[in-house]
Amino acid sequence: MCGIVGYVGERAALPILLGSLQRIEYRGYDSCGILVQDNASGEVHLYKGLEPIASLIQNLDVSQFPGTIGIGHTRWATHGIPSKRNAHPHMDCKGEIAVVHNGIIENFQSLKDRFLSSCQFRSETDTEVIPHLIEKALMKAMKAHTHHKDFSPLSYSYSHSHSQSLTADEWLLKEAIRESLSYLAGSYAIIVAVKGFDGLIAARKESPLIIGLGDRENFIASDVPAVLEQTNRVIYLEEGDLAVVKKDRIYIENGAVEVTGRRGASMIPWTIEDAEKGGYEHFMLKEIHEEPKAIIDTLRGYLTEDGINLGIEIRSNIKILMVACGTSYYAALCGKYIIEHLAGIPVRVELASEFNYSDFVLGDDVTVIAITQSGETADTLTALKKAKRFGCRTVAITNVLGSSATRIADDTIYIRAGPEIGVAATKSFIAQLIILYLLGFYLAMKPEHEFEEWIEELKRMPQLAQMVLDDADAEIRQYARYLAGFEDVFFVGRGVNLPVAFEGALKLKEISYIHAEGYAAGELKHGPFALLTQDTPVVAILSGGSDGDSSIYEKTLGNIKEIKARGAPVIVITVKSDDEVEKYVDAVIHVPDTRDIFSPIPTTVALHLLAYWTARTRGCEIDKPRNLAKSVTVE
Repeated sequence: MCGIVGYVGERAALPILLGSLQRIEYRGYDSCGILVQDNASGEVHLYKGLEPIASLIQNLDVSQFPGTIGIGHTRWATHGIPSKRNAHPHMDCKGEIAVVHNGIIENFQSLKDRFLSSCQFRSETDTEVIPHLIEKALMKAMKAHTHHKDFSPLSYSYSHSHSQSLTADEWLLKEAIRESLSYLAGSYAIIVAVKGFDGLIAARKESPLIIGLGDRENFIASDVPAVLEQTNRVIYLEEGDLAVVKKDRIYIENGAVEVTGRRGASMIPWTIEDAEKGGYEHFMLKEIHEEPKAIIDTLRGYLTEDGINLGIEIRSNIKILMVACGTSYYAALCGKYIIEHLAGIPVRVELASEFNYSDFVLGDDVTVIAITQSGETADTLTALKKAKRFGCRTVAITNVLGSSATRIADDTIYIRAGPEIGVAATKSFIAQLIILYLLGFYLAMKPEHEFEEWIEELKRMPQLAQMVLDDADAEIRQYARYLAGFEDVFFVGRGVNLPVAFEGALKLKEISYIHAEGYAAGELKHGPFALLTQDTPVVAILSGGSDGDSSIYEKTLGNIKEIKARGAPVIVITVKSDDEVEKYVDAVIHVPDTRDIFSPIPTTVALHLLAYWTARTRGCEIDKPRNLAKSVTVE
């Protein structure tokens, strides 16, 4: 859940490191640190603290931190409280080996007890075992090779005009780090800086890590936006990779086998402007306003004149299991309704974190679809690996080119939402829904003319989303100011809009800190009615109108009347043509009319705005809600 960055080149490292850390602040953090190494003077400069990156940019000066090699870190506490001593980078006893780490070392305590009892630990973190292990391994290796100068360095070649090789010292250091990593149980993406070494060493296991390629300089980071200001060419390190990164060359191996030539560079289609606020006060508001574009870009990628082309092959007579976490899980629940309605194929949906430890048995007749915005969600990746062990065909639906999910799954469908910086997923959720609609049509295996009107309606979704942004924003702000005064809110829905109610509740709770729960509208009477008072407003999604199942509309309207009878204020989200519900509720948010199966699109836009403006009224830290991270890379 942390962010890590590294730089090696010819420019001053400090401003590049701080700028890179600032670009991944959206991942969330409670402390930070940087280390800059000046090989000219032999000095190492370290700073760790609890202040935001912006303060470091303002207060730290290159004259205090000279050097062209460095590493940096933003930390979410997992082992040890947020404090200066627990902040990264962590160093060995001599202060010569520094490590920044994203992930969790599960066996850190046993390593301390068995191998490192003589070491002086300065923190409560699991990470600190890594530099101590490297120190011991390096001392052992140096002692063994003191009189051996004849071992052969590995050959090196990577998109340069001539071959180079690892020197004896580089080989020795790399081997010491590889040996140290072999002791670790858990997950890690690490960057190692060693005093006097004119490069960095990076490695990953179950946590993402990339190398950005420059001109006589290279960058390392846990996420693409960290390097996007400097380069749009990146290498995605794969599971088990270890890389020696210098300013003019890169060596990569996996399991002691050189794989440098196999790790080709990818061109990032995003620009730095895509990853900036563009005049909006918060990334979340910008990304909500980008939802129509995310729909257009996703449709454009897969909906052609010849029909729907997802670039995958899935038999229609199969079983489908969807696995996901958080917002992506609610998209999967919507996908269940969508695919079952359009294609008539039963769909099972599981939380990845629960599926991974269940006794659920899979067969090779099951297609497992994993939905993850980042492609790095740890629980979802574990679920993908479990599915592959059972021989299932696997499909990843993700937003990030080259992410871990794309390398594990048999097939990948990209949602094309562009970079999403705000912790609360918005446009990526909308784009996931669009993919699931396309998947439903694709799996239906019916002549296209039978769905022609439906597909034309799907093409209207960007327009409908924009109409919500243009026409409903003012009334949503008004009701958001009202909701901001409460501490408990219920969201209810039925059918395909039940997961949308869950999504609305999640968005409100994570950015406004109001306790919010999503329920099936018919379930409140089975317990939650006991909580309904004038201080517990209910946001109800009323679907099943003119073209949908009228019984759903009538049943939900009946539930709304029951809620009102208990004294709870009710805000309803319904279509513009619905002039009946106003008689029974306190407020109405109108969204454009559409087929009931597509109603989650305009409704979700309205709920995202409602959450945003409620949090804005309460003065919350919207883009970086407390205790949360954008990409949850630990289980």
